[in-house]
Amino acid sequence: MLGAIPLLALAAASFASDILAAAIAFLFGGLYTLASAASYLYTTRRGKFAVWAEELQRLEGDERLLDLGCGRGAVLMLAARRLEKGRATGIDLWRSKDQSGNAEPAARANAEAEGVSDRVELVTGDLRELPFDDGAFDVVVSSLAIHNISDEKGRTQAVREAHRVLRPGGLMLIADFQHTSAYETTLRELGVVDVRLRDAGWRFWYGGPWFRTGIIEARKPSA
Repeated sequence: MLGAIPLLALAAASFASDILAAAIAFLFGGLYTLASAASYLYTTRRGKFAVWAEELQRLEGDERLLDLGCGRGAVLMLAARRLEKGRATGIDLWRSKDQSGNAEPAARANAEAEGVSDRVELVTGDLRELPFDDGAFDVVVSSLAIHNISDEKGRTQAVREAHRVLRPGGLMLIADFQHTSAYETTLRELGVVDVRLRDAGWRFWYGGPWFRTGIIEARKPSA
């Protein structure tokens, strides 16, 4: 938001000097910057949580859920609160370059603070080689994590691994602002027919509609 202040100041000065074209340009730039910053701030503070809370309403409470790249546990804790008879597992490499303050102790502290530590398990591991059995989870979710894998082959492998550990008939939800079409293609190549890519909406914009988040929703075919 600080970037909007000098632009708006220049707009005011240009209007005062009767330089109309420059004034309009600076005003537009200032308002654009202000709106973009407000969108980003809302998404990081509230919007993404509201979207995930709605997505997780379909949980019945007894599922085994895996959160890929759980970070400090925002989505993991939302899920755990709904899993009174189930269990939520979060896996991450805990790299601060992917998310500020990303560390297992931070996630564990958040689980304690939310009162769900008894139903949360944290695992250190690579999304490209998940340390779980085939079909171990009823639900697999991921929020803004898979894109952190730098190469296409690695991202494809992460989606394949997510599919492997999901039980037949299980639900997969992946939210990301990059590569979602590729994730959908990978799942279809694995034989998943019940899969769709949809827009998460304005509450998940990171600055505006040009930086929107997509959600992959898929059901693994029943055996």
